[in-house]
Amino acid sequence: MDLFRIRQPNSSPSFLPRNIAMSSLRNHRVVIASLFLPNTAVLGESYPPTPDVHSALPLPDVFPGAVKDQGFKLTLPITGARNSGPIVSIVDDLKDKSRTGSPVVTPGVEHVSPLFASLTPSGFGEAKIKPSARNGFGDSPGSLPTIRQRGTDDHHAHIPLRSQRKSSRSIARRPNSDSPIGRQYHVEPNPHGNGGLINAVKSLEGRLRRKRWVGTLGTNTDSFKEPLRRNIDHRMAEEYDSSPVWIPDDEFTQYYDNFCHQVLWPCLHYVVPDAPKTKTFYESSSYKQYVSVNQRFADTIIANYQEGDIIWINDYHLMLVPRLVREKLPTAIIGFFLHVAFPSSEIFRCLSVREYLLRGMLSADLIGFQTANYARHFRQTVSRILALETLPKGIQLDDHFVDVGVFPVGIDVRALQAKRRDAEVAQWVQTLKERYAGVKLVVGRDKLDEVQGVRHKLLAFEAFLDKHPEYHQKVVLIQVALQTSEENEAHGGVVDVVARINSRFSTLTYQPVVFLHIEDLSFSQYLALLTVADAFLVTSMREGMALRTHEFVVCQEGRHRPLILSEFTGSYSYSGFRSCIVVNPWDTRNTAKAIHQALTMDDDEALSRWDDLHNHVVTQTAQAFVTSFLTRCLRMSIEHQQGDALVASLDLALLLPRYRHSQRRLLLIDFEDTLWPRNPRRQHEGQSEGIPPEAIEVVKRLSGDSRNEVWLLSGLPVKTLDGVATELPKVGFVAENGCFVRPIPGKSGESSWITMVANFNLTWKNACIEILNYFTERTPGSFVEERDASIVWRYFSGDEAVDAGDRVWARRQAAEAQNHIFDSLGERYGLRIIPGKNSFLVLPNYISRSTAVGAILHAGGPTYSPRAPWILPEENESVAHAKDFVLAIGRDEKLLRRLGELDNAETCSTGTGGTDARWRLAHEEVISVLGQLAAAQNSVSISSSRAT
Repeated sequence: MDLFRIRQPNSSPSFLPRNIAMSSLRNHRVVIASLFLPNTAVLGESYPPTPDVHSALPLPDVFPGAVKDQGFKLTLPITGARNSGPIVSIVDDLKDKSRTGSPVVTPGVEHVSPLFASLTPSGFGEAKIKPSARNGFGDSPGSLPTIRQRGTDDHHAHIPLRSQRKSSRSIARRPNSDSPIGRQYHVEPNPHGNGGLINAVKSLEGRLRRKRWVGTLGTNTDSFKEPLRRNIDHRMAEEYDSSPVWIPDDEFTQYYDNFCHQVLWPCLHYVVPDAPKTKTFYESSSYKQYVSVNQRFADTIIANYQEGDIIWINDYHLMLVPRLVREKLPTAIIGFFLHVAFPSSEIFRCLSVREYLLRGMLSADLIGFQTANYARHFRQTVSRILALETLPKGIQLDDHFVDVGVFPVGIDVRALQAKRRDAEVAQWVQTLKERYAGVKLVVGRDKLDEVQGVRHKLLAFEAFLDKHPEYHQKVVLIQVALQTSEENEAHGGVVDVVARINSRFSTLTYQPVVFLHIEDLSFSQYLALLTVADAFLVTSMREGMALRTHEFVVCQEGRHRPLILSEFTGSYSYSGFRSCIVVNPWDTRNTAKAIHQALTMDDDEALSRWDDLHNHVVTQTAQAFVTSFLTRCLRMSIEHQQGDALVASLDLALLLPRYRHSQRRLLLIDFEDTLWPRNPRRQHEGQSEGIPPEAIEVVKRLSGDSRNEVWLLSGLPVKTLDGVATELPKVGFVAENGCFVRPIPGKSGESSWITMVANFNLTWKNACIEILNYFTERTPGSFVEERDASIVWRYFSGDEAVDAGDRVWARRQAAEAQNHIFDSLGERYGLRIIPGKNSFLVLPNYISRSTAVGAILHAGGPTYSPRAPWILPEENESVAHAKDFVLAIGRDEKLLRRLGELDNAETCSTGTGGTDARWRLAHEEVISVLGQLAAAQNSVSISSSRAT
C-alpha cells in the first residue's frame, strides 16, 4: 500500500475573493475526527430509577487498584470538632461499601467521594454526585460534565476506563451480544472523549449546526455482531451525529497502549525512554497497528464525506489520517490540530517513523498548535528532517503550501459560570469552609504519569512542610488523579512519596496529602474545591494548555487566590498567565518557596495577579478556539484551490495579440534555469561556461524596443552580472535574489547597483561560512558559494540514480546545517533559509525577488527608470498600473503569486511543481517564445512604418 503518494500539483488562474474564505461556518458541515466519540454504546438496558442514597445496596469499589493495592492508606483529613468518631481511611471506607458476593446493582445516584462522605450538605438529603466522565473533567481539562447514570450489575456493564482498557476489554466482563440482554444497549457520554474539544464544539452549536463526529466507542467491540453494529451505526448517525470506527480489540490495544502511550506520548513530551524500554521506543512493532487504525479512520471519513465538508482531525493518535484522506479526496478541506506539546527536533528525530508522521500531517491545509513554541518546533523539525522550506506562516512543499498556526484552546466560560451557580456547588463550598476552617487548601489535578510532574509536586510540598513547621496541621494538599495507563502510573513514582509524607506528618486528626481518583469526585465537588482552594498547583514537566488552571481562575471570582504554574506548560507562554507564580518543577526548593508565597500573599497582590489571569481566560475561550481554527482552515483551503485545476501550457495565440497592441510593457525573466541552464559545479572548478548566444540575442532584441522594459532576475552575485550587463546595456538586473538592483540605464547610458540590504547587519556571514565549512568537510562533493549579501551551500552535484546513498547522506547533512544556522544565527540576525533541490540559500529575511520587483513597480522608487517618460515622479501611481502589459517568466512562486493579482499581468511558471501562475512553460521553450515575441514586435513596427 502506497501510504505517502504525493498528490498531483494543480492550479487555477486567479485568486478567490477573501470574503468567500471568511464566509459563515453555517454553510459547511464539519467532520470532527477524534479517537473517542463524545457518546458511546453500552450493552444493556437503560439504568433503573435512582434508589434512596441510604438504601442497603452496597456501593461498588470504584477505586482503581493503583491506590488500594500499593500498600498504603490515605487517611481522611479531619479538622475541627465535627468528627468525633475514629479516623477512617479512604481505602477502609471503600471496603465497607464494596460489593458483596451477590450480584450488585449500583444506585443511580452519584456516589459520594470518601473525602466528602461525611459532608452531605444540609437540605440535600441525597448527595447526587456522579462518577466523572472524561466529558466532565478528565485529562482534557476545561470540560463540563454531562449528567449520566451508570449501572454495574450483570445487566449493565461498565465502560472500561481508559487506563484499564487492556484488562477491561475482556469479553468475560460483558454479556454476549447474541444474548437477549446483549442485543439491547443504550447510549451514554463517553468517559474517554476529549472533553476540551467536545465542550468547545458544543459551545458553538448555534454556528456548527451540521457536524459529524468520527471516532471509536472506547469499549470492547469484538463481541458485537454485525446486526448490532449496523443498529449502532444507524442510531449514532441519526441521533448523535456520529460515525463509529470499528477496530478489533487486539489491534486497538497494540495501537493505543503501546504505540500511542509508550512511544508517541513520551516523545511529544520530551521523554526519551532509557533501557529496558528503549527497544519498545525505537523499534516499536506496533506502528503497523497505528497505520491500520489511521487507515480505518480515513476510510470512515471518506465514506461519510460530502462535498464542501471541513475535515477536522485531532491529536497525535491520528497523525497519518490527513495524508490517507488526501489520497482519495484531493480537494477536501483538511485541518489537523495537535492538542499536546510538540518537542524540539532533537527529540522528535529519535522516532524511527518520524518522516511518515510528518508527511502525514503535511497533507492538511492547516496544522494547528497550542503555542507559538510548538509551532516553531514543528517548522524546525520539518526543515531538519525533510529539508523543506519553512516560513513563519507555514511549510512550502513542491505542490502546495501548508499553513501552520497557533490556536490556544480555552474553556466555555459562560457554561462554567452557570454551573458554579448551582445550589449544590454553593452547598459544598459552605460545607468545605466549615470543615476546613483554619486550614489552607492546596489543590492539584493531574495524571499520575511522570510527564505531569506529580512526584515533583509532592517532593516540593514535603520540602515546604520541612521548611515551615508552623504550617503542620494547617495546610492540606488535595491531589485529584486523572486516568492514565497503569504502566505510566507506575513510572510516575507517586505512591512512595505520598506514603512517606503522610507517615512523617500525619496525626490522629490530620493528614497532609489526600489523594482522590477522578471517578471518586463529582464535578460539583470539584468546582467547590477550586472555589475554596487557597492555591492551585501545576508542576507539569511538559504540557499543552493546562485548562484546569482556567477553571481555577473562573472559580476564584470573589477570592482571587494565586495560581502556581510550571514554566513548561503551554499556558505560561501567553502573557496573561505571566501573572501566576511560575516554578521550575525540577527546582524543589523554589517550588516549596512558591507554595509559601501563595499561602502568604496579601489580597491586593493576589487581586492584581488574578485580574491578568482572568482577562486571558475570558478572551481565549473555547468559542474563539473553534471559530478561529475552522475559519482559517476554510480560508486556507480556498486559497489552495488555486492549485486545484490543471494549469494550461502557454498559448501564444492568446498572448501575442495583447503583446502587439500594448504600448508600455514590463518583461520580468528569470536568468538561471530559465534562459541559462547554469552548472554551478563547473564554475566552482574554474571551468568557463558561457551564456547561450541565442539567449543573449533574444533579450537584446526585446530590450531594443522602446516600448519594452526588460529585467533579468538572478541569484548570481553582482560581479558575475556585471559581465552580462556589458552585453545587454538596455536591461535591468536583480542580483542575489533581490539583495541588489541595477536599474535600466538612462539617457546617459550609465547605471549603478542599488543595495536593498543597506539596513541589514551582514556580520552573520563569517559565522555562517564557518558552520558550512564544517559540514563541507564531512560532505563529499559539497562546496560553499559566498556572495556579497547571501550564501549558497551546494551539498550534492552527482548523479542521483548512481549516487543515491551519497545524496541521502548529503540531504541529512544539509538538514543539520540548516537547523544549526537557524538556531544560532537565524533569529538573532533575521535570516531566511530557502532549500533547493541540491542546495540551500541563506539571505536576510524580507529580501526576495518579489520585494525587488516591488521596488521596480513603485513609481519614483529607488529603481525608477527615466526611460518611462509617461510616469511623472509626482504621480502617486505605481508603474504596474501604468504598464498595459506585464509578463513574468520563472519559478519564483512568491513573485508569480504577487503579480497574479494584477489585471494586466501574464505569469508563466517554468517549474514542475504546483504553481499559482496562469500558464506553464518548459524552460527549454523560453528562448523560442521570447523569440516569437521579438518577431511580433518587429512585424508591428514594419506595418506602422508602411502605414506612415
